[in-house]
Amino acid sequence: MTDAVKIKRALLSVFDKTGIEDFARQLVDIGVEIISSGGTARALEAAGIPVRYVQEWTGFPEMLGHRVVTLHPKVHGGILALRDDPDHQADIEKYDLELVDLVCVSLYPFTDAIARDGCTQTQAVEMIDIGGPTMVRAAAKNHKFVTVITEPRQYDELLAEMSAADGEVSLTLRQRFARQAFSLTAQYDTAISTYLARELDEEFPERISFSYNKAGELRYGENPHQQAAFYASAEVGSEPCVAGAKLLGGKAISYNNYFDANGALELVKEFDAPAVAIIKHANPAGVAIDENLVEAYRKAYFGDVNAAMGGIIAVNRPVTAELAEAITETYPRWGKAAGAGGFFAEIILAPEFEEGAIEIIQQRKGWGPNVRLLATGQLTDNRNREMYQKYIVGGMLVQQRDLLGLNTDDWKVVTKRQPTDAELADMKFSWLICKHVKSNAIVLAKDLALLGAGAGQMSRVNSARLASQIARDYGGGDVVDTTGSSLASDAFFPFPDSLDWARDAGATAVIEPGGAKKDEEVIARADELNLAMIFTGTRHFNH
Repeated sequence: MTDAVKIKRALLSVFDKTGIEDFARQLVDIGVEIISSGGTARALEAAGIPVRYVQEWTGFPEMLGHRVVTLHPKVHGGILALRDDPDHQADIEKYDLELVDLVCVSLYPFTDAIARDGCTQTQAVEMIDIGGPTMVRAAAKNHKFVTVITEPRQYDELLAEMSAADGEVSLTLRQRFARQAFSLTAQYDTAISTYLARELDEEFPERISFSYNKAGELRYGENPHQQAAFYASAEVGSEPCVAGAKLLGGKAISYNNYFDANGALELVKEFDAPAVAIIKHANPAGVAIDENLVEAYRKAYFGDVNAAMGGIIAVNRPVTAELAEAITETYPRWGKAAGAGGFFAEIILAPEFEEGAIEIIQQRKGWGPNVRLLATGQLTDNRNREMYQKYIVGGMLVQQRDLLGLNTDDWKVVTKRQPTDAELADMKFSWLICKHVKSNAIVLAKDLALLGAGAGQMSRVNSARLASQIARDYGGGDVVDTTGSSLASDAFFPFPDSLDWARDAGATAVIEPGGAKKDEEVIARADELNLAMIFTGTRHFNH
């Protein structure tokens, strides 16, 4: 085996002892000497596996409450020595060093410790591993001669290669394990740095790192000519999210699916009442809330029946058999859309799927086993504090997540006419939707259902035109009357003209941040049109 190295001596020191006894036993059977320390050494000894204690090897005891065990020249000299360097060979003889060919270390679980309720800073600091990362980095640096193992899942691959090659390990495997080791220590340091920054309330420290674990490769990215993979945050935490959802059925999730599913889930999280959202190309095609979940779906579906095809359906309640029936029989069940062709969604996303719901969806003609079913677990009010990132060529933009909900204390009715209770409910509803629509964003809603959204237009008046057109041409039409609807804008109206489109679309109430130079003209025009208007004092751009 070219550039192969035979493993004769191994240093094992693991916090996660999963499979360590069997791994060590097989190493011994191959003829490898085992050196170990602390709990690992005791576990191996109790299992009847021959083991040499680190303190016997170094002639120096563990000290400082186990803070110093492997931080010794004999340990690191044995790991770092270059076997083909004459000066190193001289030092090996001079200091009576014993070479280490394999280092197997799993680090203290720092992230698990800080995730526990009540974890103090003192407890967190004690879970910062020092000796482990030092040995890992030393072995990874000297991978020309030393193999480094950092996860139990690597045991079988290493043993298979050693068994097939008389105890030897290829340079290719050593390099790959070294690369994985440096990724691990980088991630470990990132977790510690992030934790300490949070303890100091430093949102934007002078250096910032983010840590992710590869969840899987994707067929392609946004387009077939782009390769892609999905990485899950190492700090997913307790917040239900797409990254932590379980795929209960259907094809693998695509790049665009992940993005749209995340948008759909984040939207339905905004509502305490039963809510349904249908997302297409990162924007809501339909949203509704209703105490009857099937009715919420019916109203959401009619938000834009033209765009709903092939979208992502998200629900903030479990999918029942009744809802599964409604989703998969949309067209024949609800009048206007009958005969327009079968409806299909790429993903149905919910906290869970109740008994019978999955079978109904997977057995329905036109849906079948390909539709992706994602279960997030029970939605909660927990929101991760992770920062939101956007990449540009050569750099990255970082900001806090927009978790601001209905901060109604700052709202102000600026028109002569006060909104009715129904209008106010729709204004709140449309305002929450607006923060999830690509800016410039205009949302028309009535009876707690989305009628039309104008998204991503270069001018706000065009977004208003688009929302009006969708409400008329692609929404419920004869099922939902747009008269008396409420209109939300994610940013202020620079000119009064958008209000004409709002009134033309049937809106009688408008909610927007305010703050434009022409606010007085906008308010005056609202009064002329007998609109009720609220200034929120908050903008919700979503670029």
